[in-house]
Amino acid sequence: MSYTAGQKALCIITGASKGFGWTLAFQLSCLLKPRSVLMLVARTAEQLNRLKEDIINLYGGQNQLDVRCVQADLEKKEGVEKTVQAAKETSVDRQFVLFGLASLGDVSRFALTFTDPVEVNRYLALNVSGALSVTAGVLQALPRRLGLRRSVVNISSLCALKPFPSWVLYCTGKAARDMMFRVLAAEEPDVRVLSYAPGPLDTDMQLQARRSSGDLQLRRSFSSMFSEGQLLSCEESGAKLMKLLLDNDFQSGSHLDFYEL
Repeated sequence: MSYTAGQKALCIITGASKGFGWTLAFQLSCLLKPRSVLMLVARTAEQLNRLKEDIINLYGGQNQLDVRCVQADLEKKEGVEKTVQAAKETSVDRQFVLFGLASLGDVSRFALTFTDPVEVNRYLALNVSGALSVTAGVLQALPRRLGLRRSVVNISSLCALKPFPSWVLYCTGKAARDMMFRVLAAEEPDVRVLSYAPGPLDTDMQLQARRSSGDLQLRRSFSSMFSEGQLLSCEESGAKLMKLLLDNDFQSGSHLDFYEL
């Protein structure tokens, strides 16, 4: 992600208001060149504004970082359009990176209980449809041109590859997103695409998994990992992702796991 001094980058983080997205925002903010734009997207304005204030207090005065908050629900067309429009209103000299995170969904129930397509579609609208629409919209807004490097990072999971009982929504969404971004990499060879599985992170999402997973064995496994200190910090996993992007030697479209690196 390094580039010539003075050249601006645009980095967009969806789901930036908490957890891994929150950490990535801080880690990126100390890597970006002056006048670069860090765009934070989430549904909760209060948390986004607090994150912006914290970043500016830590780094803003030193590197003149332009931190922008976009309150948007990517489950809805209006939220996607708002995010894409915000991207259009920036100027980028050298690099654009989009980081896409996801929600866990209802993990308290098993597959046979999801008989309402409206409920299923709502989850997929945010985590699959919204992810594709905002990625496509932003890439159109920042089309290919000489000197512009474009990258998309899909925050993936082991769940994209392995079934977790009672996690049918999450596993389905992650698998769909991985394939979606593999197709993008095949169609757009100039776009660097990475699906990064950050490992089991010590976040509110993991807390929800320990408390709410319908599968008892899975719930016990997560609880054991927590009690034995086996969960990863967001900072540790994020640092490995930053190194991946800085080294820039991965195959576009690949799925890489924290434990494989």
